[in-house]
Amino acid sequence: MPEPGNIENLQSSIDHHHDIDAATMLHLTYVYGPVASRRLGTSLGVNLLPVETKVCNFDCPYCECGWTDSDRPAGKMPSLEVLTLELETKLIECRDRGIALAAITFAGNGEPTLHPKFFEIIATAGDLRDRYATGAKICVLTNATRLTLDRVRRGLLRADVRQFKLDAGTEGMFRLVDQPYGALTLEKIVADIIAFDAPKMLQSMFFRGEVKGQRIDNAAPEEVAAWLALVVERIRPEAVHLYSLARRTAATNLQAVPAAELDAIADRVRHLGIPAEVF
Repeated sequence: MPEPGNIENLQSSIDHHHDIDAATMLHLTYVYGPVASRRLGTSLGVNLLPVETKVCNFDCPYCECGWTDSDRPAGKMPSLEVLTLELETKLIECRDRGIALAAITFAGNGEPTLHPKFFEIIATAGDLRDRYATGAKICVLTNATRLTLDRVRRGLLRADVRQFKLDAGTEGMFRLVDQPYGALTLEKIVADIIAFDAPKMLQSMFFRGEVKGQRIDNAAPEEVAAWLALVVERIRPEAVHLYSLARRTAATNLQAVPAAELDAIADRVRHLGIPAEVF
């Protein structure tokens, strides 16, 4: 929600509403916003994926974009030329309206690193940022499943902020919370994050509920302990962002974890020497 009395945030909220289909929860444009992001400030969103369907190699029941239709879009991706035109147009509009962007954030209708031109798009976004919005950081929200691909690694290295998803500390909970496609495993993802030798942040969603008859609670004490072991003992990111449900979700029987529980988890992370914030 926009802050009371802040006309700029109110207009951002209106813009964002027009860019999202309330029925499907999908972004209907490739560049949307600006939005008042809880974590990143005034942010322009970039969706590298189709506007008519969600494309991801995860099928998280908490996803605001709904259930995953495919992990392979088969030619439906927007071209580099289309994305460049839309991003430049939005950046010029923000500049002319006097909106100071804090971030250009790559997220959208699924996993952004699935786009075959990921590196070229990030590099182009950096060039456009330098021309029209010098105060904005290039941010990528990713599930960290494609870090070994050269184009993905080079693209992420060109970004200013890299936030890797880590929602579970055990393989069993990972498969319930993130529902990966194919042969993806938590251990492989963690190993790839560790091997990514550049500053990185983690973003972790905590929730509980029931999906397809199975109980899910990644905030249970034993699951938090396993998650902490991965975060603190193995990955050691520069910061951790924790959050719970704040929007519509694909599954209907889910509940947010109370702020007090998230604060307690964040305190444990901080106690072990890593900055942590709750959003």
